[in-house]
Amino acid sequence: MDNADNVYQPRELLAEVDAAIQKVMVGGQSYRLGNRSLTRADLSKLWEMRNTLAAQAAGEDDSCLLPGTAAAFFEGR
Repeated sequence: MDNADNVYQPRELLAEVDAAIQKVMVGGQSYRLGNRSLTRADLSKLWEMRNTLAAQAAGEDDSCLLPGTAAAFFEGR
């Protein structure tokens, strides 16, 4: 994290969410350690967060007001 205010950027958060998704996909939603049962973050919520962060990260690359959109100008009317 390179921001002095300790504010995570969408790309940084996206990497964390991807890691969490991988842990759930590989290790399962819940697991047991001795007599304790632990549950990881909800996979559907992680995917929602991932989609939102991916859109935000993509928007950082665009310099236009509405990323992913196009404008058409019809002259002569």
